[in-house]
Amino acid sequence: MKAIKQHYQNLIIGFGKGGKTLAAYLAKHGQEVALIEKSEKMYGGSCINIACIPTKALIISAERKIPYNIAHQAKNDLTAFLRDKNFQNVEGLDLASVITGEASFVSANEVLVKQAGVDKDVLISAERIFINTGTLPYKPPIKGINSSEKVFTSTSLLEKSGLPEKLVVIGGGFIGLEFADMYAKFGAKVTLLNIDNEFLPREDKDIADEIFKVLSAKGIRIINGVNIDNVEDLSSDLVKVSYKNEDGKLDYLEANAILVATGRKPNIESLNVGKAGINLNKRGYVIVDEFLKTNKPNIWAIGDINGGPQFTYISLDDFRIIRDQLFGGDYTSVSVRKQVAFSVFISPPLAHVGLREKEAIDKGYEIKVAKLPASAIPRARILTETNGLLKTIVDTKTNKILGCTLFCVDSSEMINTVQVAMNAGLDYRTLRDAIYTHPSMTEAFNDLYNLI
Repeated sequence: MKAIKQHYQNLIIGFGKGGKTLAAYLAKHGQEVALIEKSEKMYGGSCINIACIPTKALIISAERKIPYNIAHQAKNDLTAFLRDKNFQNVEGLDLASVITGEASFVSANEVLVKQAGVDKDVLISAERIFINTGTLPYKPPIKGINSSEKVFTSTSLLEKSGLPEKLVVIGGGFIGLEFADMYAKFGAKVTLLNIDNEFLPREDKDIADEIFKVLSAKGIRIINGVNIDNVEDLSSDLVKVSYKNEDGKLDYLEANAILVATGRKPNIESLNVGKAGINLNKRGYVIVDEFLKTNKPNIWAIGDINGGPQFTYISLDDFRIIRDQLFGGDYTSVSVRKQVAFSVFISPPLAHVGLREKEAIDKGYEIKVAKLPASAIPRARILTETNGLLKTIVDTKTNKILGCTLFCVDSSEMINTVQVAMNAGLDYRTLRDAIYTHPSMTEAFNDLYNLI
């Protein structure tokens, strides 16, 4: 079958945050662009369809005690609305085209697209190509994990309209914690199997201990240091996971569903990047330089696929870097990117920016540490959300904030204030002495930084 040939100035593979924003920007500034997306159910990218937005919508519903089936339908309605809006935001532009199909490289300048529901393939040549295919959930090589009908990833569990009575989460990272906390709030009995011997080993122990205490108080059972042996379906509604505990003894759990939350892998298998001569690292991510360029001068990689921090806002920032390269500006490299915060939407949420205490010590800083229990904040008491701990690290010599970890209600908003202060190089006393609205969570910075 002979492919239809088309040519564009710009070709973007993948509808994620960075790619879709770049597509719209190019089209609005007089450049022709094609945006390829494998599935019509992924218009707008992972965040809108299978990650940030649907999970946060479910979390809010759980906190409001909305039944799972109603919350699940509301989540589907929301993602459908956003998916259509994102499609129109690109396809509605005169110089932009959305092409639905699976892309694979033919050369460094050509991509073959097998269109969904269309007999003819499209062979697209382009002057510039941007890879924006993101990542997929990773399943470790555990016996029975692929054959079981009761094993889910973060993507497939969100598609399940019924609430599992008993849920086992394999993986003690942030995705596993969010899902464990969310399903427990909906009423599921949740057990989390953590492969690491420590709970949240990257965090400072006082923070990790506080999170462990809060989650355990909700009835979430956390078992550290496990080695998963196998998974076996027992019936149409029951699955068994066998594991060795930290003492090496074999044990097992029975559940209605198992969530595998053991990390993510690059979504690149069908791209056939070898035909384009694009270099990958050992983990399969596209290797880029500080300008987000691959070893091919006309090909960039945006977002998760380039192996950087896997956050939607990083993908958006990748867009800004490419925008300034193409249209002029000073922000042309990841080398000028400053501190970036993150949030984990358990209840209360965990937010962090900069160095942790142990990291600052390892780097040789002379530091001052301040800690404040969330229960000391009037706004937290008003909201009846008094669990948690606030912690900050300050450089003794410069009075600059080196890092901050907030495990408290509204921390996902508060951390942005600290991030701005750090990136502006402000003295910690700026936050200590600022006038905040009352009663607010942000005014906790008056007390926290007064402890330095």
